[in-house]
Amino acid sequence: MLKTLAAIGATSALCFIGSAAQAQQKWDMPTGYPASNFHTENIQQFAGDIDKATAGKLKITVHDGGSLFKANEVKRAVQGGQAQLGEIIISGYSNEDPVYGVDSIPFLATSYQESQKLWQASRPATEARLAKQGMKVLYSVPWPPQGIFSSKPINSAADLKGAKWRAYNPNTSRIAQLVGAQPVTVQAAELTQALATGAVNTFMTSGATGYDSKVWEQVKYYYDVSAWLPKNLVIVSQKAFDGLDKPSQEAVLKAAAAAETRGWKVSQEKNTWYIEQLKKNGMTVDAGSAQLRADLKKVGETMVADWTKQAGADGQAILDAYRK
Repeated sequence: MLKTLAAIGATSALCFIGSAAQAQQKWDMPTGYPASNFHTENIQQFAGDIDKATAGKLKITVHDGGSLFKANEVKRAVQGGQAQLGEIIISGYSNEDPVYGVDSIPFLATSYQESQKLWQASRPATEARLAKQGMKVLYSVPWPPQGIFSSKPINSAADLKGAKWRAYNPNTSRIAQLVGAQPVTVQAAELTQALATGAVNTFMTSGATGYDSKVWEQVKYYYDVSAWLPKNLVIVSQKAFDGLDKPSQEAVLKAAAAAETRGWKVSQEKNTWYIEQLKKNGMTVDAGSAQLRADLKKVGETMVADWTKQAGADGQAILDAYRK
């Protein structure tokens, strides 16, 4: 009898431990951007909302600044189960599939309204591709419009010839090739060092990354040409998501919807602030000459045509839906 009771007690204890483990889950969330960046601040609120909504059953630890995985390693980490969810810049993976790079085609979508419309047109195809790799899109947030930072004045595309051009996705590499610059792949977390060592001296990015990296210490010119608005996506392992109970899944989706709405709003609000900070720190900021903008528009037209060929029927369907 004593042995039977002991066995029952042991079994009950194991069941309790198993239930407790199932009741509370801890997720790791890597991102490549600093804690002070608006994307990261939004993610922290997203994680906090989930913690609160699940009464602590799901806790997410945010690893910012590339501390757990570098920005270009996050997708693979989520796909391989090394992290349950993470933040990626989707255009960074357009070598895998051109559909991922539609938001970084120069001058296709140059405002927040246009960017939102383009995301609505491309989201189903993007989600379908990530789903095949075992991942689910939770939400998107755009960076502010992309401009050109340079160590010297730029009046036309010809002035970019030979420049050491920082690239962060295949499309920015392609721009460099079209204007005769030398593309150098540098992630956002490594930009400050790359500038300090002279590895790059010209690049296209948002005022947000320029501010985060204190680029005014190395470059003095910013041309606010609003070329495109690349998006970050927060993705989750479908396996990890399926492992949650129904209330926790609903809490994650609700927090994600709130984070997307909040993130788009904050991105637009902070765009003006970031540019003001560049000016306050001694940078020369203007919209770019008519010649420069005309040259860049031609680059954009070439890249739209190239992208449509690469993306095939799916790509054409996205453009048709966007332009409708």
